Amino acid sequence: MWALLGLGLAMLIVWPRWGLLAWWQGQRERRERELREDALKHLLKTEAEGAAASLLSLAGALRVGDGAAAAIVAELERGGLAAVEGGRLRLRPAGREIALHVVRTHRLWESYLAERTGEPEARWHRLAERAEHRLTPAETAALAAQLGHPLYDPHGDRIPASGDGLAAEAGAALEEFTPEQPFQIHHIEDEPETVYAHLLRLGLRPGMRAYIVSRDDAKVHLWADGAEYSLSPGMARQLSVLPLSGVTAAALRGERFLHELPAGGRARLLGLTGACRGAERRRLLDLGFVPGSLVESALTGPGGDPTAYQVRGSLMALRREQARYVRVNPLPGGAA
Repeated sequence: MWALLGLGLAMLIVWPRWGLLAWWQGQRERRERELREDALKHLLKTEAEGAAASLLSLAGALRVGDGAAAAIVAELERGGLAAVEGGRLRLRPAGREIALHVVRTHRLWESYLAERTGEPEARWHRLAERAEHRLTPAETAALAAQLGHPLYDPHGDRIPASGDGLAAEAGAALEEFTPEQPFQIHHIEDEPETVYAHLLRLGLRPGMRAYIVSRDDAKVHLWADGAEYSLSPGMARQLSVLPLSGVTAAALRGERFLHELPAGGRARLLGLTGACRGAERRRLLDLGFVPGSLVESALTGPGGDPTAYQVRGSLMALRREQARYVRVNPLPGGAA
């Protein structure tokens, strides 16, 4: 009996394809492949920004030691995927093709999560990092077709087409803007994840129209879509923005949003803000929150949230953070 048990345990460990040893080896190979692909992605993004990748920058991006980074570079060189020239790391065509596939898959998967699922926004990046290593080029092409070939991901980054290059990220640093200079939040950096999640909890999103109220060495005070935010300089550096031409800070302050409508108040809908995206945007549009519609604040829940609004003959409840996505023109005296 003991002999049979020993034989069974040995088979469980060493059985080809299904044994624990084969599973462990498969996991190790998968992790090594993901590290190689992450390394190629770092080289591609650095190249797109017009900078040069180094062993030090690669080790930092992969969160590994210098020795591990050197071993990865040596493997990329042996595979004809990258080269070291003058102390700088450069992609070879085969490596660039793999890196583009990884970036394209990541951004498409984030678009899928935003458009087709109810996954919290703070999880999109982490889930996309898994998917980017698992989808084949054919599966990625099918995903793009399913989504209607989007040009940008939910963070505002351009999705490269197959065989295309990677464009440098658009947008300027927030620190380049002066107080009262209007801009639109173009991108919120999703790493480190804890800082990104905090910015999301505050309510900041790409697409919001904003300006700096004031700044000092300790805080940056923003106005964005009807609310004010106080950010540390480190958090403010997570935002990249685009200038809003022909718009003044006073005009932005004059905008009104649905959550500001008092009980019994009526307004004409102007549209949804750029921060309203994906499934949330489709839902509000389907409910009748389209430009020109008349809306009335009918009922308010305990504590002031949610609020029931009458629009296009239907009564529907929205939370305060949802109502903030709707730009309105209040009607004086409640008249149509």
